[in-house]
Amino acid sequence: MNVRQALQQRQAEGRPIRVGATGADWMGSGFVAQMAHVPGMVVAVLAHDDIAAARDAFLRTGVAAGDIVEASAAGPATDAIRAGKRVVTGDVGLAAQLATVDIVADVTFSPATGAQTAEACIRHGKDIVLVNIEADVTVGHILHRRAVEAGVLYTVSSGDEPGCLMELYNFVTSLGMEIIVIGKGKNNPLDPTATPDTVAESARRVDKDPYQVASYVDGTKTMFEMTCAANATGCVPMRRGMIGPEATLETVSRVFALKEDGGLTEFPGAVDFVQGNAMAGGVFVTVRVTDPRLRADLEYLKVGRGQYFTFFRPYHLWFIEAPISIARACLFREATLTPLERPIADIMTVAKRALNPGQRLDGFGGYDYHGVMDRVAEVFALGGLPVGLAPGAVMRRPVAAGDIVTWDDVALDESSAVVRWRRQQDALWADDPSGIIQK
Repeated sequence: MNVRQALQQRQAEGRPIRVGATGADWMGSGFVAQMAHVPGMVVAVLAHDDIAAARDAFLRTGVAAGDIVEASAAGPATDAIRAGKRVVTGDVGLAAQLATVDIVADVTFSPATGAQTAEACIRHGKDIVLVNIEADVTVGHILHRRAVEAGVLYTVSSGDEPGCLMELYNFVTSLGMEIIVIGKGKNNPLDPTATPDTVAESARRVDKDPYQVASYVDGTKTMFEMTCAANATGCVPMRRGMIGPEATLETVSRVFALKEDGGLTEFPGAVDFVQGNAMAGGVFVTVRVTDPRLRADLEYLKVGRGQYFTFFRPYHLWFIEAPISIARACLFREATLTPLERPIADIMTVAKRALNPGQRLDGFGGYDYHGVMDRVAEVFALGGLPVGLAPGAVMRRPVAAGDIVTWDDVALDESSAVVRWRRQQDALWADDPSGIIQK
């Protein structure tokens, strides 16, 4: 039975998959909107620090006000769900405690919130799907390890580029093809200096938060996406920040050919991205094919020509695709994307402007910093602060614009789940950072 059939059967039997979700901002509310159309699934609990926003997310999908119950304890929440109500709560750990919830999804951009939600799931034995690559990149290795130890399924969802790319990667490698480069098409030209002010007009045109748009333009989001993909596949950036050449679907195979064949790629198994409108929003895998018969057939099928071919998926659908990953996880305990045993890459915090002692750093896409991807061994050697820990960190020492912010430069909230998990994660291989896969 496939996902569609299984969900339709659950719908017919009146026993939908009951999902607990964290997040009611732009992404979380969109997820709730999509879930309202998925047969055999229902968002039973929605956690957000703004209860009114969570309530409004349900109301916008047609749920009656009288069918929405606010709860902060397991008993009342369980009773409400059994009565067919929807629960809103300010406690991101509540859904993990409920027998009436089948699986939990974190649908935020926040590493702190994702870590807190996942921690509750691991503690209470609830499977967790992160629609939150920022959390996975920051603490995914330790979360996955602890989830396995607890018998809990941990996975990142499809929809964002890493999950979509993982599906394409699995397709290509299952056919035995040699991976040269995996990557994405960036939606906008890279500008590491972008701030909410510089993107304000473009954000207004698409009705998006300027911080969100700036995190796309300054490259932080791309670094998160490709680091997540690297850590799940073992593909390695060729240099700090990757290369990010201009390419089209017609040229990308030549651009990412190996250097000895006239391209930019230094070794098979790299991760990168391309700029330009032609591939924006999509994900790709470039392969090398040496079998002359297969090369001829791939050329006939218009996949490319010569010995390099690129498989391209032209879209990713954010939270709209996430229900499929959640259904696979719940129905078949199938993970879409999980990190490897050891990290391959990480993202350092780089100052956009001069940062001064006592200054509290803003969020992704703000005025203070952007993220830059590099190999883990290099990040360890430099003491670079993982960008997933930067929001809310307080500067202890001055850092000049363009310089890397280090662990020693900041004071962190040591009580927060994301900081605790990250320190545990780094302790696993602090004595052997060179054990990372090297090309």
